[in-house]
Amino acid sequence: MNSKINNCRLVEAANAYDHWLGQQVFPVWLANGFEASGASIETFTAHGHPDLRSHKRIRVQARQMFCVCYGQTRGWTDSGSDILHGIDSFLANSTESHSPGFYPTILNAENQVIDTSRDLYDCAFFLLAYAWRYRVFHDLHALKNAHNLINIIEHLLKGSRGGWKEGDYAYQVRRQNPHMHLFEAFMALYESTRDAKWLAYAGEMFALFETVFFDEEAAVLREFFTDNWQPDPARSHVIEPGHMMEWVWLLYKYGSLSGKPVHKYCTTLYRQALKIGLCKSSDLLLDAVTATGEVITGTKRCWPMTEWVKAALAMTILFPNEKNKSHAYVNDASNALSSLMRHYRHPERAGHYIDRRDEKNNILDASMPASTLYHLCMTHNEVFNWLRLRCQ
Repeated sequence: MNSKINNCRLVEAANAYDHWLGQQVFPVWLANGFEASGASIETFTAHGHPDLRSHKRIRVQARQMFCVCYGQTRGWTDSGSDILHGIDSFLANSTESHSPGFYPTILNAENQVIDTSRDLYDCAFFLLAYAWRYRVFHDLHALKNAHNLINIIEHLLKGSRGGWKEGDYAYQVRRQNPHMHLFEAFMALYESTRDAKWLAYAGEMFALFETVFFDEEAAVLREFFTDNWQPDPARSHVIEPGHMMEWVWLLYKYGSLSGKPVHKYCTTLYRQALKIGLCKSSDLLLDAVTATGEVITGTKRCWPMTEWVKAALAMTILFPNEKNKSHAYVNDASNALSSLMRHYRHPERAGHYIDRRDEKNNILDASMPASTLYHLCMTHNEVFNWLRLRCQ
């Protein structure tokens, strides 16, 4: 296929995505997605109304910090500083912690703490938010918070045999997921500051991927482990194709920053994610399968499709001189982005997305969770970074 034709399809899909996200979805969140307290709401209901009765996960506040920063860079808002100040005020007034980023996990609808545990996954997203606050607003206070938070993580959550504990609470399994997002946050901090400290932390996460998370024999990413990083007997069979795609993008990024060869890992994960995780009747990624492709969860969430777009674009950069491969990956990115828009843009409300489809590809969950906006914005960033590079 001619590369210009391929790129035109991607440009067309990208422009439609840009208009939808920036001119329709983002304004809905700006208008109705934040409470008077400054907090982001957890979700819009299936009927399109702000859900003011839901509990609030603290990680959502961090993710929305990132989204506000990103929206500011795209010109979708000029009130980013005010929104961030509102979130900060909510956190200061509502949590029991005096350590930014190391907050209680869940608050109720009245903004009262109902789960005092601190979670590593939440910490990862505050580190990402602080990286973007420094990048976009040159927020020195955010950078100070990032340094303080990693010191707390090291002091209170350091785990055995590498990585960190799940949190300051008792847990049954250790997950790759929070470490994956720490990998992302460490690289974002390095890109924002060029402080080698953060790239060194990213190197620790890459080592965990090589020695623990990546199952070379099965060619998959493992999700759940015992406390000493052995495969968890009850859940080690669960494979998430969306996370495999997410690691393709993260490994590509780490290779570009560190010079570490990652092509073999990326190729293996990308091919296997499609082989075992793609629903042939819809061209959507399944939520969970086994390493041999048996379906565990036939539902299909929105976010894995965003990760497929990012992974496909990463693969085009990893193999720029192999035209057949590069063309195929551009085609994958075009198809994934178009499929994302076709299946997860709300069929009746232009500024809304849906979260999940069922085994028969019908809408299962028409709510619009705040947590998904992070995935949509990060994908937008990767698409338009890729197009900018190709248009130079």
